[in-house]
Amino acid sequence: MSSVLYVCVHNAGRSQMAAAYTRVLSEGAVEVRSAGSAPADSINPAVHEAMLEEGIDLSAESPTVLTTDAVQASDVVITMGCGDACPIFPGKRYEDWSLADPAGQGVAAVRPIRDEIRARVRRLLLSLTVE
Repeated sequence: MSSVLYVCVHNAGRSQMAAAYTRVLSEGAVEVRSAGSAPADSINPAVHEAMLEEGIDLSAESPTVLTTDAVQASDVVITMGCGDACPIFPGKRYEDWSLADPAGQGVAAVRPIRDEIRARVRRLLLSLTVE
């Protein structure tokens, strides 16, 4: 089973949306983690609302701090604006997704970010070997 780690600064928006889409679109065939270099206290409310529009409820999720163990346990590490906070290990696949930060934005501004993340997750899943 492939495993993916999504990392952003607060783990309250982009990485949570990407993790949720990966779980749903892979139908559980990919192990998913998400974390932040400086996690927020809770999921961004506009992100929560935008994902509910897609039928995905993030209310059980909470921001998590990035650990070296999470990186080591993942095959693919996707960063989203966390800069140099992510440890680099040989043999891992790294991608940096340049996406607008939904922090402080309303749901109307979050929707296009959400839609771009969904499209990128679909492309990522196509590139993974999912048994």
